[in-house]
Amino acid sequence: MHKVFIVEDDAVISDAIKRHIGAWGCEARCAADFENVLSEFADFDPQLVLMDISLPFFNGYHWCSEIRRVSKVPIIFISSASDNMSIVMAVNMGGDDFIAKPFDLDVLTAKVQALLRRAYDFTAPTRLLESGGAVLSVADATLTYGGQKAELTKNEFKMLQLLLENKGSIVTRDEIMTRLWESDSFVDENTLTVNITRLRRKLEDIGLINFILTKKGLGYIIGD
Repeated sequence: MHKVFIVEDDAVISDAIKRHIGAWGCEARCAADFENVLSEFADFDPQLVLMDISLPFFNGYHWCSEIRRVSKVPIIFISSASDNMSIVMAVNMGGDDFIAKPFDLDVLTAKVQALLRRAYDFTAPTRLLESGGAVLSVADATLTYGGQKAELTKNEFKMLQLLLENKGSIVTRDEIMTRLWESDSFVDENTLTVNITRLRRKLEDIGLINFILTKKGLGYIIGD
């Protein structure tokens, strides 16, 4: 089942879209926190986004650009601002299609289904892991936060992926060593400490301070 993320400030419109495309076999979620749309996007990890232009706090162009930093997911703009400049802006910011309001729900659903077929006949959806606005792309081993992107080494990616997959829970040093070296035997404890320290420095470089916390005698944790 494909997942569709609806970023629309009008609850009547977003609920109507959710019900209609849901009836055609898509799982839909409506954005609830318009200050943190990227975090909600990463948490839901959809295969398509419906994006209004006029939104609280930041407009749809902004969020389209932010999503494009971490994902190639198809984005359809839906807006009553259907002048040529708005359409050009939508495309330039990374939008794949534009539907003017008011629209027919059957037409919208048909466009959603067509774009999903085109996009996912050839490519798999990108898996994302998120915490506190930081988004890890499993597809290309990059971490994005606050508009900045960090390229991770193989070990850095493996550690961060394991910690994010267990967000809110302590991950032991043995578990991390097993993920990195397929064994917790014959590995110097200091080697893991050096790897964690390097990862923390890379995170700090893009503004993530105290993102990985040490639980003395237990291991490491990333909070919810």
